[in-house]
Amino acid sequence: MATKKRAKSKSPMSAADAVDEQLERYRSMRDFDVTAEPSGKKESERTSKNKAAQGTGLPFVIQKHAATRLHYDFRLGWNGVLKSWAVAKGPSYFTGDKRLAVQVEDHPMEYGGFEGIIPKGQYGGGTVMVWDQGTWEPQAGHTDVDEGLRTGSLKFIMHGTKMKGKWALIRMGGKAANESKPNWLLIKEHDEFERKQDDAAVTEEEPNSVVTERSLEEIASNEDHVWNSKETAKGDAWYRKEGGVEVPKKADVRVVLIDEGEASRKSKDITTELKVPAGAPKEKLPQFITPALALQATTPPSGPGWLHELKLDGYRIQARKDGDKVQLLTRTGLDWTHRMKTIGALVGKLPVERAILDGEVVVLAENGTTSFADLQAAFQEGVKKPLSYFVFDLLHLNGHSLRGLPLVERKMLLATLLEGGSEFLRLSEHLETDGAVVFRKACEMHVEGIVSKRAASKYSSGRGGSWLKLKCVHEQEFVIGGFTLPSNGSHGVGALLLGYYDDKKLIYAGRTGTGFTEKTHRVLRNQLEELRQKENPFENPPPEAKRGAIWVKPELVAQVNFATWTADNLVRQSSFKGLREDKPAIEVRREEPTVVPRARGAKSASHSASVGIAAKTEPDEGDTAKAAPVKTAKKSAKSTLENAPVRLTHPEKILDTETELTKQQLADYYWAIASHMLPHIEGRPVSLVRCPDGSEKPCFYQKHVNAMLPPGITSVNVPDKKTGEIEPYITLSTAEALAGLAQMGVLEVHPWGSRNDDLEHPDRIIIDLDPDVAIAWPRLAESAVEVRKELEQLGLESFVKSTGGKGLHVVIPVVPEYDWAVIKQFAHAFVLKMEKDQPGVYLTKMSKAARKDRIFLDYLRNERGATAVAAFSPRARAGAAVSLPLDWGDLKATERTVVYVASFAEWQGGLKRDPWKDFLKVRQRITPKMLEILKISPAA
Repeated sequence: MATKKRAKSKSPMSAADAVDEQLERYRSMRDFDVTAEPSGKKESERTSKNKAAQGTGLPFVIQKHAATRLHYDFRLGWNGVLKSWAVAKGPSYFTGDKRLAVQVEDHPMEYGGFEGIIPKGQYGGGTVMVWDQGTWEPQAGHTDVDEGLRTGSLKFIMHGTKMKGKWALIRMGGKAANESKPNWLLIKEHDEFERKQDDAAVTEEEPNSVVTERSLEEIASNEDHVWNSKETAKGDAWYRKEGGVEVPKKADVRVVLIDEGEASRKSKDITTELKVPAGAPKEKLPQFITPALALQATTPPSGPGWLHELKLDGYRIQARKDGDKVQLLTRTGLDWTHRMKTIGALVGKLPVERAILDGEVVVLAENGTTSFADLQAAFQEGVKKPLSYFVFDLLHLNGHSLRGLPLVERKMLLATLLEGGSEFLRLSEHLETDGAVVFRKACEMHVEGIVSKRAASKYSSGRGGSWLKLKCVHEQEFVIGGFTLPSNGSHGVGALLLGYYDDKKLIYAGRTGTGFTEKTHRVLRNQLEELRQKENPFENPPPEAKRGAIWVKPELVAQVNFATWTADNLVRQSSFKGLREDKPAIEVRREEPTVVPRARGAKSASHSASVGIAAKTEPDEGDTAKAAPVKTAKKSAKSTLENAPVRLTHPEKILDTETELTKQQLADYYWAIASHMLPHIEGRPVSLVRCPDGSEKPCFYQKHVNAMLPPGITSVNVPDKKTGEIEPYITLSTAEALAGLAQMGVLEVHPWGSRNDDLEHPDRIIIDLDPDVAIAWPRLAESAVEVRKELEQLGLESFVKSTGGKGLHVVIPVVPEYDWAVIKQFAHAFVLKMEKDQPGVYLTKMSKAARKDRIFLDYLRNERGATAVAAFSPRARAGAAVSLPLDWGDLKATERTVVYVASFAEWQGGLKRDPWKDFLKVRQRITPKMLEILKISPAA
């Protein structure tokens, strides 16, 4: 095959422009679902470019690289990075040639567009050419690329300018398999593009750049683009030179020296754009804001309304700027400004007078992920590692609190504030696509996981359901309660003895004996020696924990990742990552995943008996008091309950994943609680919420009897209110019937407000306090007390119970004299009066939009056919909390009272103090005077 004549290269200026375009093209290909690199681009721009890149196939690039020796860097774009191999002789079209390809570290996608020089002394120093580029795709039958990378067999088709047809990369075995960098073979497969052994080599036939048509010598001579290898992990490592002077890039996110006048103009422009929204109330700059925390979830949320961010492996830091003074505070309020002076200086330069930022300080690894081990080395061992501050929230701005604004608005303001910032002070970007897709890709890129946040949520200190974290690996903090000595007798650590606190007891959680470096061995040993004590700090540790143990004061906190929890509640295959200085040992708890909350179903589901409505609600976003992950019932607690005497199929079936509540446990709970629950449901029509596949799966209502009901369930004939047709409604009156509901997967029981013997005259009135997510528990509790006082002024005694969700029910027992129309009118008039007296607190319309920052007083449970969840009934939600009768004094507590079916053995002792013991004894009437006060006519 004849050698082609070399085309004339482009002029130096046009070649430099071509490289700029090439770099921007590869920049646009980066997978922003999973990368932590800064982009300098708006979300819409990134999305459109990503789609364009994906539409043309997977990218590949081959760079001719004159470093210590000439070689070809063969790079395939996959999962947002360039999988890379160094091929010494370059590719060959002769199928008999097996070219050695040494696999090297993944490179950032942007590097695939680089052509220029890498300064001497840096990794890869020399001249780089884009020799060929195009797209690639897996061959049929070899489409699982991840599997191919694992097993060492990649087969693909290339669509380049120089590289075409079928190729293979095969990992070598034998001695080559034990090399520090895996050795592969690049082989051309038989097809119409293959060449004979005597044909000209493609590397000789076409030696120049596919982008600029330049030779290596011309690229080195022009020196128009430079790549700093040491800056690769931070993004934007390249810059352009003209006449030997660096030229700032468009949307440059690096620090560029500018004169004071330009800096002043820039600050003024950004400040003008950064207007405080009208809805942000004024406040003095807080000294410290307790951070919002995320619940650990088992599955990512789906559907709209969620923002997904990468979970960063670093230190949570709150930056406080007050004029020229900047403080960097840990999650517990410790001042670490002196430890992060560069970040403090960058925050100080932000164009605001006063602000509070929330984010994470990390050390970026070369592959774009974050490394907690490197971060700990930087803080504790003095290793020089550049720190980056990723900011994900803006809590205060120039004398105004932003915490009541929706998250998506806060992040828009934050993005404006950080425009033109440093590479070490960045916006933590997010995606609004499907959470499962983001999580899967995050795990494929070996990052820690994701944090999903409700776009409309306000900033609430503490843990709440608005923020969910999903980890690709098990990882959490543990308290170090002891250690063992290394077997080789060196001055180090053999293993750390780990634990977590349950109340004030330190529970043994196993050991970790890997993950230490030579330096951490020494540093840890020195720290632990100072904490030695004779006393064992753990609560009843197993015998194996004591073997060779040296006990220490439980003050140090270790970050540990592990494969799973064993049946004995010990960590398995654990590895030490570093010490955490930002978290007190006493706060370390075992992290248990929660189930992702689902969207609220139709409102009518809670008070009308229609079939097929999902009985699911969102968690309490505005109330974090008891929103911590639910504890699994202890084995000892399970055994204290008497087994219900009912027949169950698959009694071990899990009906609630979060607490591992089984069908047998549910039956045992109904059996045990029957004497307390039956007085509120027996002799009434009831609707049942059935969740045969568990609380996380679709549930439905059943109100009519059928042949599938368990023994003891009877029926009551209820005339349809419109047609008069008789319908057999479910009713029950025995403990056996109640326990039998577990066989049907019944997780909620909803009785009517009237009895079977007098269906048309209710004997109770229910005022349902349904708060907006922003309403905190103390305000809700106070509102229930206000309802009680209003009823007392009318001469009515009332009782209160939790709903098992975020609301409260105020229940008024009455003599059944008036029909449903009057009772509904009474309840409506009552809540209208409260709304009129305090319109800023209450509303009586169901509209979600109008409910903002207010409490919906729901009176619609007081009409024929409507129902409300029964006292002591579970709820069909993650955790299976219980609707619990409360004493009015319980509302004075600073936290919401929440109890769960799975932990019944732990709270059943409190039933001896029955706050509703007089409920059924109260004989009070709705008098004509009450109706007159509320302007109600009985004849209406």
